[in-house]
Amino acid sequence: MFGLSELVIILLVVIAVLAVKKLPGLARSAGTSARILKAEARAAQEEDEARPRVVPGETVPPADPGVGRAPAPDAGHPDDGRGTPA
Repeated sequence: MFGLSELVIILLVVIAVLAVKKLPGLARSAGTSARILKAEARAAQEEDEARPRVVPGETVPPADPGVGRAPAPDAGHPDDGRGTPA
């Protein structure tokens, strides 16, 4: 009977003969998938680098509470002349 290497060669020949029309599309699809995988890996790495690092035992200074806050809307006061106090 045939050995393993002969069976592999026969299988490759059969696949090449039967799928000759599909091979370019298969190669294109594999290339596109590899490109997408590489882009996702790069994006994940950049996301990890952008994330602040946590070092055990390190103290972080408190953030300034006034930074990035919008001023409170003026609710008005009963004595400001906008109406009569109740």
